[in-house]
Amino acid sequence: MSVLLISTYELGRQPFGLASPAAWLRRDGFDVTCADLAVSPFPHDAARRAHLVAFYLPMHTATRLAVPLISRVRALNPDAYICCYGLYACSNAELLRGLGVGTLLSGEFETGLLQLCNRLRLGEHCGHWPDFGEPEIVSTARQRFIVPDRSDLPALSEYTQLRKTDGTSIAVGYVEASRGCKHLCRHCPVVTVYGGRFRVVERDVVLEDIRRQVAAGAGHITFGDPDFFNGIGHALPIVEALAAEFPQLTYDVTVKVEHLVKYEDRLDLLRETGCVFVTTAVESGDDRVLEILDKGHTRADFVRVARAFSLIGLTLNPTFVTFPPWTSPESYRDLLKLLFELDLVGCVAPIQLAIRLLVPAGSRLLELPEVQSMVDPFDAERLVYPWDHSDPDVDRLFDRVFGLVCRAVAEDQPREQIFAALWRIAHEATDEPVPDLDLAPAAVTIPYLTEPWYC
Repeated sequence: MSVLLISTYELGRQPFGLASPAAWLRRDGFDVTCADLAVSPFPHDAARRAHLVAFYLPMHTATRLAVPLISRVRALNPDAYICCYGLYACSNAELLRGLGVGTLLSGEFETGLLQLCNRLRLGEHCGHWPDFGEPEIVSTARQRFIVPDRSDLPALSEYTQLRKTDGTSIAVGYVEASRGCKHLCRHCPVVTVYGGRFRVVERDVVLEDIRRQVAAGAGHITFGDPDFFNGIGHALPIVEALAAEFPQLTYDVTVKVEHLVKYEDRLDLLRETGCVFVTTAVESGDDRVLEILDKGHTRADFVRVARAFSLIGLTLNPTFVTFPPWTSPESYRDLLKLLFELDLVGCVAPIQLAIRLLVPAGSRLLELPEVQSMVDPFDAERLVYPWDHSDPDVDRLFDRVFGLVCRAVAEDQPREQIFAALWRIAHEATDEPVPDLDLAPAAVTIPYLTEPWYC
């Protein structure tokens, strides 16, 4: 039986969400084709012959891109069974079922996808697709993982690169040592599916996946875990083993501010084992906003972490939701001031200073009466509950900031130059004089991935 797995976008990474299920299905004898449309053309021939077409939906952007493609597959191959899997599959069930999607899988999806394929194979022999009953399956059951099969994915050179401090670039591999998260941040899509649970990928599987990607040319590894320190006893032995086997290999991880405070004494170990930066979702410098988002940290915690990173010589890569409904021109200006004072201007990807809060289907934010009263009906095209700020000046500020950042990034302007322009805009928005900034472009840039988008 022929299976086509499709990914539309995953932050410039070679998709684990294709390679992992491909290994499971091929082990059971299925003919699997993987198509990453972020770097490859739409596979017309594979779509025409596939018995099952499964779309991987790990994030909002990927889901929006998949919607027209589902209709395209249906037109090319009316007999194909269509499935969607990933974090955004079940939360957008009504829309996707309306497009003809038969099964939706979220959470630990490999087992469900394999079971679906086996039932379809039985139906193929019977001459019809069986009735699967419940079309939506959210599973957090523990699985025994196997090494992902990346054999028919594009080369790592086609994906995001690590720009090193000397200006050179190296290929980046991508692994997951865990999925899900212990925490319940209100705006996070992981929470909708995992509800405070996380699941580990076995150490031997992670290390073998790394070995194969190093053999394929990776000089750096991104750990895609929502929070690498959710299971710190699982995570740290992996990077220690990685450093022992590949002493020249570098890596990056994502860790909550809360965990960077709790495990501050382990940050040296990250640096010593080859970690070149840590991404952390700071989201805001306003304690009220952090409380609404249920982030589990404060502005003071962020300041503490930034100073700790500076002392040990490890790069912090903070990310933000700079325009939630509770921001103001003053709080935006204050955030820029904080980043300047902490010497983090060069560490923040400019797009992070121009991100507006999304309220997707299933968001915990919708539990708040305040949010319920401010959002409009669900927009099936944008896959969000739209909202307008109570102060129109803030929406105008966002439009101005977003437009500037998009133009400046397209022109490859230095981060310091972009920040200076935002600094001016923010002070103009508060009718204040624009203080001078001493922000000459750094002689040595920080390491960063060439695909910076995070939401």
